[in-house]
Amino acid sequence: MFDFKNKNVLITGGSRGIGLATAVAFAKSGANVAFTYHSNEAAAKAARSTIEAEGVKCLWDKCVTWDASILSNLIERMVSEWGSLDVAVASAGTWPSADIDKMTIEEFRETMEINMTGSYVLANLASKKMIQQKSGSIIFISSTAGQRGESGHSHYSASKGAQISFTKSLAPELAPYGIRVNCVAPGWVETDMTREALADPVESQRVRSLIPLARAGKPEEIANSILFLASPLASYITGEILNVNGGMVLCG
Repeated sequence: MFDFKNKNVLITGGSRGIGLATAVAFAKSGANVAFTYHSNEAAAKAARSTIEAEGVKCLWDKCVTWDASILSNLIERMVSEWGSLDVAVASAGTWPSADIDKMTIEEFRETMEINMTGSYVLANLASKKMIQQKSGSIIFISSTAGQRGESGHSHYSASKGAQISFTKSLAPELAPYGIRVNCVAPGWVETDMTREALADPVESQRVRSLIPLARAGKPEEIANSILFLASPLASYITGEILNVNGGMVLCG
């Protein structure tokens, strides 16, 4: 059981999928949790209720990932009301499909803005507070696609590969301030983003055949890896890309 009592955590995209599982896991471990959501207010309200049911505090706001103004205000509220920003998790993301000869520049830009520019904005704002504190943990949620590519999803793969390089660049840059920067790279996970594909019998069988553990992961399994990287158990780990994919992609 992880212990994050008196710690304050910010998660972008915290109302659904991996982000929600992570928010709930931190709350169950005693952390106060702030999160952003994109459009589903009902899911956000449900997330807030679930978090607060664990006896911790919760702040939330509607925010597109690259909106620095709203995210900055949320961080200022966290620090003002709770005293610190200890963990920042970039979970908000999109997984569009488009072959390169049909992909529009607008589709490419939107994917990069949501997945990568959003990661930059979170790191930029969170690091300012963490540098002042001389402590903190920043974690990005990338993907196996960022390591090996993914046909029909080149813009998604490019954005996730950029997150990995971003992690490896920020880790030594922020280490002198006591800030650790790591990345989790999930494979197939049972979320709203993958529900349609995994519900198709043929596609589901194809996916399972590619995974040594023969199943897609659960959001809670990804959340556990995030909590580990944010915890004192990982105090000597920074710049790491933690693969959580059932053995689907094996890389050093």
